[in-house]
Amino acid sequence: MTENTATPAELNAEAETVVTTENITENTVESPAVEAEETTAEATAEAPAEETADKAEEEGVRFTDLGLDARVLAALEEVGYEKPSPIQEQTIPLLLEGHDVVGLAQTGTGKTAAFALPALSRMAELADINGISRDTQVLVLAPTRELALQVAEAFSSYATHMEDFTVLPIYGGSPYGPQLAGLRRGAQVVVGTPGRVIDHLEKGSLDLSNLQYLVLDEADEMLRMGFAEDVEKILEGTPDSKQVALFSATMPNSIRKIAQQYLNDPVEVRVKAKTTTSANISQRYMQVMHSHKLDAMTRVLEVENYDGIIVFVRTKKETEEVADKLKARGFAAAAINGDIPQQLRERTVDALRDGRIDILVATDVAARGLDVERISLVVNYDIPHDTESYVHRIGRTGRAGREGAAILFVTPREKYMLRQIEKATRQKVEPMHMPTAEAVNETRKQRFAQQITETIESEDLSFFRQIIEDYENEHDTTAEDIAAALAVIAQQGRPFFLDESEDIANKSRPFSDEDSDRGGRKAKRAHNDEGMVNYKLNVGRSSRVTAGAIVGALANEGGIKGSQIGSIDIRQHFTIVGLPEDLPRDFFDRLRDTKIAGEFINIRKDNGPKGGGGGRSFGGGRREGGFRDFDRREGGRREGGYRGNREGGRDFGGDRDFKRGGRDFGGKRNDRDFGGRDFGGRDNRRDGGYRGNRDGGRDFGGRDFGGRDNRRDGGYRGNRDGGRDFGGRGKRY
Repeated sequence: MTENTATPAELNAEAETVVTTENITENTVESPAVEAEETTAEATAEAPAEETADKAEEEGVRFTDLGLDARVLAALEEVGYEKPSPIQEQTIPLLLEGHDVVGLAQTGTGKTAAFALPALSRMAELADINGISRDTQVLVLAPTRELALQVAEAFSSYATHMEDFTVLPIYGGSPYGPQLAGLRRGAQVVVGTPGRVIDHLEKGSLDLSNLQYLVLDEADEMLRMGFAEDVEKILEGTPDSKQVALFSATMPNSIRKIAQQYLNDPVEVRVKAKTTTSANISQRYMQVMHSHKLDAMTRVLEVENYDGIIVFVRTKKETEEVADKLKARGFAAAAINGDIPQQLRERTVDALRDGRIDILVATDVAARGLDVERISLVVNYDIPHDTESYVHRIGRTGRAGREGAAILFVTPREKYMLRQIEKATRQKVEPMHMPTAEAVNETRKQRFAQQITETIESEDLSFFRQIIEDYENEHDTTAEDIAAALAVIAQQGRPFFLDESEDIANKSRPFSDEDSDRGGRKAKRAHNDEGMVNYKLNVGRSSRVTAGAIVGALANEGGIKGSQIGSIDIRQHFTIVGLPEDLPRDFFDRLRDTKIAGEFINIRKDNGPKGGGGGRSFGGGRREGGFRDFDRREGGRREGGYRGNREGGRDFGGDRDFKRGGRDFGGKRNDRDFGGRDFGGRDNRRDGGYRGNRDGGRDFGGRDFGGRDNRRDGGYRGNRDGGRDFGGRGKRY
C-alpha cells in the first residue's frame, strides 16, 4: 500500500471511543449506548505496534464491509487504507442509508472521510442512473479557508476513480475570477466558507437547486466566529430533499437548535478521541522559524545525547530532503515513506535497530507499526495536523516502560496548534531554547578531545607515529602543526565552530505563558506577546463591532487561521489586536476593500498610547501594515481613494471629493448622493460584523435606501468584488 500525502492524516486515526447513536428530540435524548474498549498510547506502548496492528486488522471492520461504491473503495486501496476509524464505522452506514447525522467528534478522529466517502458513493451511483451531471450536488461549509482546502483535497483524493469529477474550494481573501470560472464549468462538490458561499449565491454564480448533500464541518467553530446568520441563510435556500451531516466538537444550544430546525430526524454519533500520552515521555517544544528547523535539530543532536531518533515530516519529498541534509552534516540518517518498497523499508528499519544508522526521517503513515527499542527521541520536525497524530508519533519512544523524549518544532504561526495539543492531551509541553552557538562549540571541543583520548587508549598508533616522525624530520616542522593539519583534513572543509556573532538561537524564544488562542477575545491581556505584534484597527465599541467579526474578517479575508489571532482589546473608537510577527506577505493586500461593521479596514502597527486616530486607509502603497490612496482603475475610470480617520467620528468623505467616473462623491456623510441613490436616514452600520465590499459591476444608482435600517448583528459575509470576472481557471482537484 502507498501513502497519499494529500489525504488528511485523520483518516487512519485510532481513537479511544465512546460511540452512541441517538435521535435528537426537543427535550431529552434517549438511546442505547455502545461503548468501545478504551485504549491509550501508554497501554498500546506495552505491546509491539506490529502485533497490535495485526490484531486490529484481523478483528476490526474494514471499509469493504460498509457498503461503499467500488470506485471509492479503489481509491482507498490505492492510498493504503482498509480499516475505518470509529466515527467512520458508525457514520458511513447511516449516511448511506439516507439518515441525517449529527457527529460529535474532535479534529483527528476521521470525520472528513466519514462524510466524504458516503457522499461520493451516492454521487457515483446517481451518475450510473442519471448520467454524469455538472450540477453542484455536495456543499461543505467550513469555518476557515485552511479547513476548506483540506476537505477539498480529501474529496479529490477519494474520487480519483470517478469520471469527469471536480471539487472546487471557494473562500474569502482570494480572487473571484478563478472561482467564477470554476463554477461556470461545473463542480459537483463545492467546499467553502459561509461568507464566500453567500457571495456566490447572491451573484447567481452558485446554483444549489440540485443539491443532494450538505455538510456543516466544525459547526461550533463556525458559530463561534459569527457565522450563525449566514449558515441559517444558506440552509434556508437549499432543497428540502437534501441530506444533511453536521459535525461539531461540542453540542451547545445553538448547534442543537440548528439540528432540530434544519435536519430531518437526525441520528447522533459521539466519538471521544484518544489523547493520552505516556507519562515516561518528556515533551518539549521549541519556537523556531521554518528556515531554521534544520539548524535547530542538528544543534540539539550535537549537545544532547540520544540513541536512535525518528524525525517526523509531512511529505514524502521532505523525508528524502531532510535525510540528505542530515547526511551532508555528518549524521547517519535514512528516509522511509510510502514510495519505498517494503523490502527496502525493512532493511532500513533493521539498520536503525542494529545501529548502522541513527536517524530515521519518516511520514506518519510510513512509521505506523514501527517498534525499535533504541529509539529514545522523537522529533516533530513538522507539527502534526491533529492531536491524535501527535500521540501516535511520540508513542514511537518510551515503549514498554522505557524512558523517551519528544521535541516539537513550532513556528510562531503554529502556536495555536501547540495549545490544542496541550489541551487535548491534558499535559504540559515544556518550552526549550535552541542551543546557542557557544554551547555547540563547547560540545564540539569536548567531543574532539574525547575522541583523541579514546583513540590513544584503544588503538595501536605505532605505524602512524613512525610516519609522523619521518614527516617531522624531513620537513622541519613540529608535531603540533602536523596534528593541526590532520585535524583540518578530518574536517573535510567543514567549519569546526559555529559563528557566534549572529546566533540564530537568539531568535528562538518560547511562547509567553500568558498566550492563549482565545483568551484575548474575552478580556484584555498583555500586549507584545512572544511572536506577536499589536495592530490597531479603526473600529471599536462605537461601531458595535464584535470580536467574532474581527476574527472572521482577519482570518478568512487575510488568509490566516482564526486561532493564530492573539488578544483582542475592543476600545471605544478602535481595537488593538495581536497578530503573528511573520504574517503572510499578501496579508494586507488581501484585506484591501474589506469592511468590518460597515467600515473599511484601516490597520497599522500599534506604537503605543498616542491617541486613537489616524492610520492609513487601504490603498496603493504598503507602509507599516497600512495603505493609502488606493487608486483602482477599471477601463480608465478612477475610483479615487479615501483617507481620514474612521475612529474619531470623522465622516468618510470630509472635505475631500470622491471622484468616480467624473461624479462627485464628496459632501457630508448623511447627505451624499451616490448617483441618484439616497442614503439619507439610513443606518448603514453593521453591528458586530462585515459583509465585505461590493465593488465591481454593481451600480450605485437607482436604489432608495431612505429610512432603511440595514444594521446586522453577528459575523461577516466575506468580501464582495461585485460581478467582475478576474479570469483564469478554477482549481480542479
